[in-house]
Amino acid sequence: MHCREFRKRHLAFLDNTLPDAEVVAMQRHLAECECCSRFDTTVRRGLLMFRNLPRVEPSPDFYGRLTAKLQHLNRVEARAALYRGPGAGSFIAAATGVIAAGFLAVAVFNWDKPARDLTLDPVVASAPDITPAPIVNHTFVSTASAGMPVWSAAMLAGQVPVHFMNEEFQLASWSP
Repeated sequence: MHCREFRKRHLAFLDNTLPDAEVVAMQRHLAECECCSRFDTTVRRGLLMFRNLPRVEPSPDFYGRLTAKLQHLNRVEARAALYRGPGAGSFIAAATGVIAAGFLAVAVFNWDKPARDLTLDPVVASAPDITPAPIVNHTFVSTASAGMPVWSAAMLAGQVPVHFMNEEFQLASWSP
């Protein structure tokens, strides 16, 4: 027997509703499989603890309060079943709003005028001549406080791609 089959039939095993041959197979599997044995022990202890809990007694007026609450819920459901959606007044108000919006759109926008063509002056873009700044800027370093050495590195981090690109071009043009 596999563990999956054992767990499927475990409740019937606990209730003694299995045929004798399956009970023997379940007991044999319990003896062989440590995991299923722990599972069986855990479930049996849980059931034992549950059975030993004190009986819960409802208060004397519990049934009266329960009946009143159920009747109230039935009345609410009956009222909700009679509701058929928004009434004629809501429909008239919505239709009036749509018509007013249509008149407003016609009055504000002049639909008869042809759309005018917008023409813009041509834009010419050119790349500026940027000379890369040196990696170490002595004026910046001299003004940086000695207590925050990371600050200067953080400020110069924006210049790193320019310097790496400059170094790449220099290496590419370098010949022995």
